[in-house]
Amino acid sequence: MKVLLIKDVKGLGKAGEVKEVKDGYGNNFLIGKGLAKAATDAVLRQWEAAKRNEAQIKEYEISQNEKLKDELAGVKITIKTKLGANGTPFGSITKDEIAKALKDQKGYEIDKKSLECDNIKALGEHEISIKLTHQIHAKFKIEVVGE
Repeated sequence: MKVLLIKDVKGLGKAGEVKEVKDGYGNNFLIGKGLAKAATDAVLRQWEAAKRNEAQIKEYEISQNEKLKDELAGVKITIKTKLGANGTPFGSITKDEIAKALKDQKGYEIDKKSLECDNIKALGEHEISIKLTHQIHAKFKIEVVGE
């Protein structure tokens, strides 16, 4: 019998491949455990349509992230912090504060976990990197000033 693998099966093949297997193995194990479907024309057409749809969604996400990357390239936000006795910042600027300032000042809602920077402990201008999906990295600048 021919089956379409839905998930990777060790020793047999990867998801999306059509394999010829014995009837008992195909029906009882592969189809029974949800690892494969019988390779009928309808199932194969449905699988191809789903793959095309996933590719279109991925292409859309990449274009949106590239657009966001270009927009963020010109963004500069200002974060005010209290100064200690010697004129250095009291404490440090965290990812949470950077994400909140980016949302408040420019309207971009970014998850703080996607920010790639250490806590900032100095006044001045700093470049922050954001890890977007599909290996796209955006950068923007922040300026830390004292109050």
